[in-house]
Amino acid sequence: MNIIQQVLKMQWSDYLDILVVAFLIYKLLPLLRTPHIMRLARTVIALVAISWITNVAKLYTINWILNQFLAVGLLAFVVLFQPELRRMLDHLGNVKITRFFSMSRPVQEMDAVITQTVRACEAMSREKVGALIVFARDQRLEEYFKTGTSIDAQVSDQLIRNIFFKNSPLHDGAMIIRDGRIAAAGCVLPLSTNENLAPELGTRHRAGVGMSEATDAVVVIVSEENGSISVASGGMLKRKLTVATLDKLLRQELRTAQPEETGGNFPAQVLKKLSGKAKEDGSYGKK
Repeated sequence: MNIIQQVLKMQWSDYLDILVVAFLIYKLLPLLRTPHIMRLARTVIALVAISWITNVAKLYTINWILNQFLAVGLLAFVVLFQPELRRMLDHLGNVKITRFFSMSRPVQEMDAVITQTVRACEAMSREKVGALIVFARDQRLEEYFKTGTSIDAQVSDQLIRNIFFKNSPLHDGAMIIRDGRIAAAGCVLPLSTNENLAPELGTRHRAGVGMSEATDAVVVIVSEENGSISVASGGMLKRKLTVATLDKLLRQELRTAQPEETGGNFPAQVLKKLSGKAKEDGSYGKK
């Protein structure tokens, strides 16, 4: 009854407040879903849960140790997870306002980018030319741009192949495709420390996996040794892909629907659902 009374007392400003908070959560959570940040969140949740369990079970010694740790937890949190926190803040600081309030690149534009990339990878795989192509998504990857050469060119299979040609000065680094354009090349990526990776994987593959662990990017790797094609996303590596599988996988990961196809941004989706529900209630009343 108390909850119902509180709801009845709510004013329009309270509803607006709830809507804004819901919108921020709706937009921020996908931006923070990288492996490092999720690992950090799981650690915090685990500590709080263990502290609660030890308190209920009356394990006073363990509970006291945890409480002492949590008392200085903020400082320890900053020290232990400094790289993750820095990446998270850099991530939020580099997200475009237009991407925060609206949808991504149109489907047709990304289709052309994917088609050109797949063609280039098919040729490089056949010729055994090594390549490392990073597709930026919500994260802007500014810190990795500084390690390479800015390009800002339209994506084409010929340009991609020229950049990764063995005698090219940029062929050893990674190419970053952002906002549907080749933004930089010759970039240095972080290497993965995952001990479960196959021992035969070289630096190029470990850099691709490391980039997908540190950011939300999708990374395409072409092996220089055997020409095999791999894709890294979310810290996971999918190896020995066919050209058709590569095309399908990139379209699943990178294509985004038009605003009118998805109902627009969050407020528009909420209003659409509410109006739809109102119509259903009205039609039911007529029956």
